Amino acid sequence: MTTAIQSPTLALKTDPKFIFFTDFDGTVTQQDSNDFMIENFGIGPARRKDMFQDVLFGRRTFRDAFKEMLDGVTLPLNKCIEALLQNIALDEGFKEFYTWARENNIPVVVLSGGMEPIIRALLAHLIGEDEVKTLPILSNDVAPRPGKSLEDEGGWEIAYRDDSSFGHDKALAIRPYATLPDDRRPTLFYAGDGVSDLSAAKETDLLFAKSGHDLVTYCENEKVPFKTFENFSEILGVLKDIIAGKTSVKDVAAGGA
Repeated sequence: MTTAIQSPTLALKTDPKFIFFTDFDGTVTQQDSNDFMIENFGIGPARRKDMFQDVLFGRRTFRDAFKEMLDGVTLPLNKCIEALLQNIALDEGFKEFYTWARENNIPVVVLSGGMEPIIRALLAHLIGEDEVKTLPILSNDVAPRPGKSLEDEGGWEIAYRDDSSFGHDKALAIRPYATLPDDRRPTLFYAGDGVSDLSAAKETDLLFAKSGHDLVTYCENEKVPFKTFENFSEILGVLKDIIAGKTSVKDVAAGGA
């Protein structure tokens, strides 16, 4: 079910000067769809938060913790998607940001620790099916459990994208761009909020970390430069200033929060 990416540098097709990578859950959306399922149909909020703290401070891998959390969600996949469509809202500034980025030849690439069928269903609902068709999404997938279908109770499980401790190491998608020769390398941005973004945090020229979330804690602990944001309207303002030459990536990163 995962969309095949023919080239590790697919976003270079239009020869852009900038590329914007973004997490999906809790970044493009106001709520995290996985957290919603885990808290409402699985182990509950308290246990979820404890397990993510273990990941944040290195006591266990994201891969193992996240699978354990999702294994507790036995609601059929179609029922999960129905519930998410009713409860997950788009970041209030993302649609304007995405339209502006496309108009200015700034490819947007979604890098998600979530699952593609859920992401595509939500984006089709929130920004439109035509928009989603051209939006690169690199994420995990879902798979039926042995002897069951996705529509059965307890019938699905996460299918990780790679063998890393993250399940989907987002840094691997960014690195082919980051290592290009200077004369071909675009300026790279990333926006995220949580523990699935830890591997990507050091890979781009400017990191946007959502205020009050785990990625900020990680960046502060690891001394990773970042710029906080509340929504994509703020990110749009920063990118417009960078492109207009009113500020630089280096100055924004140095300014931090």
